[in-house]
Amino acid sequence: MIRVTNGREAIVRLVDGEDLVQSLREIDIDSAVIVGAIGMLRALRFGYWNGRTYEEKEIENPVELISMQGTIARSADGRAVHCHVSTAGRDGVAHGGHLLAATVANTAEIALLLIPGIALDRRRESNGLLGLFPSLEDVASHEAVQKLGT
Repeated sequence: MIRVTNGREAIVRLVDGEDLVQSLREIDIDSAVIVGAIGMLRALRFGYWNGRTYEEKEIENPVELISMQGTIARSADGRAVHCHVSTAGRDGVAHGGHLLAATVANTAEIALLLIPGIALDRRRESNGLLGLFPSLEDVASHEAVQKLGT
């Protein structure tokens, strides 16, 4: 993983074989918006929430990552990564949904928007989903934490 930040934005590059979701969980950033990503993925698993559970779809072969948006937030288990992806196969057919798992094939380039002064927390709700609970936080405390991550 290559990561660079100016304190307000961050660019992350993952390389072949890295676990996309786990790598984002391990970044030393507690609250961020995933504004976009491109690259290639394989062993992709994504889902569609039907109101009770995720209906999962798997794609083993490499596909182009053509779009990814979401959030990185604090949770009881550490960091929660919630993102949706769009992919396209060799034939140009697009698939998308809630990202459950993926391995980087070749490269993934990810742009993050850091949000000083805003904390993102995810908590389990009665419907089974991890709901997003944003709140204002002490900016000085956030800046101190961000400096530790650089």
